[in-house]
Amino acid sequence: MTRALRSPVPIPSAGAGEDFAAFGRVGGDPGVGDPKAPNFVAIQQSEDFKQLRKRLRNFVFPMAAVFFCWYMTYVLVAAYEHSFMSRKVLGQINIGMVFGLLQFVSTIMIMLLYRYFAKKVIDPRVEAIRARVGVDKE
Repeated sequence: MTRALRSPVPIPSAGAGEDFAAFGRVGGDPGVGDPKAPNFVAIQQSEDFKQLRKRLRNFVFPMAAVFFCWYMTYVLVAAYEHSFMSRKVLGQINIGMVFGLLQFVSTIMIMLLYRYFAKKVIDPRVEAIRARVGVDKE
């Protein structure tokens, strides 16, 4: 049986672009953590953070699905189409080896794509949230 967690401090909800200063610090309850720490629950419930998470999910889940399909295609073709995968391409290199190496290439491409996406889309939004809350990069 699970219990709903309750915050010791009332959590105001923030609209898009609303300043976090009103609820940026936990404070209030001396028994709960560092009073100078950001109120993570309030930040998580803010519209800016929700949009940040949505943008991240809109990249990560489709990319993971595409990679999983590509990987499963490789595995299934390798398991059931031996004659196709064993065709020579160049010398002793066959299609199976090429597809296997393409798994590494696709992994690196996804990593580079994510790096670009994070730098252009995710990081600026994270910095904006940090600036509103008043937390410096460590």
